[in-house]
Amino acid sequence: MIKKCLIFFHCILLSFSMISMASAAKEAHLLRLALLPIPSVLPIFVAEESGYFKESGITVETLPVGSAVERDQLMQAGRIDGMINEISGAAIFNRDKVQLKIIAIARSPIGDRPIFRILAAPGSSYSGVKDLAGIPVGISKNTIIEYITGRLLQAGGVEGGEIHYQSVPVLPERLQLLLSGQIKAATLPDPLAASAIAAGAVEIVNDTALAGLSASVISFSAAALADKTDAVKKFMVAWDRAAADLNADPAKYKELMLKKIRVPGNVQVSFTIPPYPRKRVPNLAQWDDVMDWMVEKKLLSAPLVYGDSVTSDFLAR
Repeated sequence: MIKKCLIFFHCILLSFSMISMASAAKEAHLLRLALLPIPSVLPIFVAEESGYFKESGITVETLPVGSAVERDQLMQAGRIDGMINEISGAAIFNRDKVQLKIIAIARSPIGDRPIFRILAAPGSSYSGVKDLAGIPVGISKNTIIEYITGRLLQAGGVEGGEIHYQSVPVLPERLQLLLSGQIKAATLPDPLAASAIAAGAVEIVNDTALAGLSASVISFSAAALADKTDAVKKFMVAWDRAAADLNADPAKYKELMLKKIRVPGNVQVSFTIPPYPRKRVPNLAQWDDVMDWMVEKKLLSAPLVYGDSVTSDFLAR
């Protein structure tokens, strides 16, 4: 009787062990990502629709988020493995210790397709960057938008003391204040900026004017890169295939973009899918310039080491 009980319990333990091993194996091939409804994330949905993740043997769970704050909170809590963010955002995570790494550029200005534009209100007499000297520009403080706005104004000849900002963190509110003339200028990302132009706003300058200025990036937690190395590499292969598909035939994915990306109604017909960079990480000069700005803004006490936060090891080969 005792022997039968021992055999029974041994079978139960073996069963639990097998279930645990199967669960661990499944988890190793599962990637969770928090995504804002912006053009930078579109390759993920193309890869998903095309079956590239399934073909690679990985599962990618996408979690829609309404703000960068919500996205970052999920990463901080360890509820996601990766996200699309920006260089300064990655640096904030790594202030005290390396929590994540940038493994690729998701989107950058290419040709005549910017990510961010500085706009003047409809009916404005402003036509050049120097016209914005002393004029408050609507931005979100201490973010990539402030960084890009400052660099574009400086490059256009506006001196540091003549650069003024007005903090309007919520993008739709910034758009409405600009269109109503309650703020004279603002920096907005596409497609929101394209919508503002269609509604009468005047484009002053965009981030295609300064090479290497802006980029959205793919960041994964240090834990995911260590524990799910193979899955992340397969994810990047699928991402690259999707980026190639988008670049080859963007019109084919217009319906998918409108389903997954927030495009204002007045530009849903005219706004087209932008080109995507492939197999690139931010370079040292890009990183160092963001570090200089963050130290100047006291967001960092000292610049972070490039190699601690950026790696090309996961780019598709």
